Amino acid sequence: MNKSKQFIGIDISKASFDVWFPEKGHLCFDNTLKGFRSFCAHLNKTNSWCVMEATGSYYQQLAIYLYTKGIILSVVNPLVIKRFIQMKLQRNKTDKSDCRMIYLYATEQKLKAWEPEPEYINQCKLLNSSIEIYIKQSTALKNKLHSLNSQGLRSGRLVRSLNRQVKSIGKEIDFLEQEIEGLIKQNAGQMLTNISSIPGIGKKTAMLLIFNTNAFSNFENHKQLRSFFGISPTERTSGSSIRGKSRISKAGNPAIRISLFLCSFTAYKTNTQCRSLYVRLVDKGKSKKLALVAVSNKLLKQAFAVAKTGLPYDPEYKYKYSVQ
Repeated sequence: MNKSKQFIGIDISKASFDVWFPEKGHLCFDNTLKGFRSFCAHLNKTNSWCVMEATGSYYQQLAIYLYTKGIILSVVNPLVIKRFIQMKLQRNKTDKSDCRMIYLYATEQKLKAWEPEPEYINQCKLLNSSIEIYIKQSTALKNKLHSLNSQGLRSGRLVRSLNRQVKSIGKEIDFLEQEIEGLIKQNAGQMLTNISSIPGIGKKTAMLLIFNTNAFSNFENHKQLRSFFGISPTERTSGSSIRGKSRISKAGNPAIRISLFLCSFTAYKTNTQCRSLYVRLVDKGKSKKLALVAVSNKLLKQAFAVAKTGLPYDPEYKYKYSVQ
């Protein structure tokens, strides 16, 4: 860590952001362009290092503004800051105390400079978030139709209206998915082709993996990747009294976990390595569900290896990034 830097802790919310300076203490600014300019007036551009949490979408405008002004900044996972605060036995929970704790975290931990993701990645995420909303709406409408059918109402104006809405939403989902596919093919087309070549991983899952990992550039190894998506096993044991069951952490985006789990149903039949893993675990007496989760993990390893090598899937190839 560069000890010569002046670290500044930032706790950001929708309307404002609280800042802790090592010399000036606590200040508060509006989360607007005017507030950004006022905040920057307090900074030494050659020596300041700003640190903030990845709080929803609220941090993005300030982070991009600071980056364009040439100011070094780091964006930290909120869970990391939460654990740090707990470690320090901090009981108060205020914006002022939070920005101070973020400052203390910066002074004690190794930081990585933040860079904005490519525009196509941001666009894909925005499109996908809209798709998720449409899917929820479609599910609610289909549930309503099912309820009406169970009451014997299979025709009439209401049923026709609901069917029209379901059909319309389906067309919008298809349109947005095509937009995502076009963006990825234009910017990471070869990676999409290579990941889709893995038996069991379809095009939609491959696209989800690409834009949720910034084309896998945010990760150095597959262990980081599986922890990020929440499919890494966690164990709770202590002494002779605590013997908790091993479970996956379920952190991160649930859509990725669901998609990989669904892929595992095909992969354990068609993917040689996944098949041998599945059979080995089931033969040891493990449940089929646990074996399928392990297959999901294997698929993620294979996707990481294929993305990093730039080669299509080959079950006989000894990947540098190890899919075994």
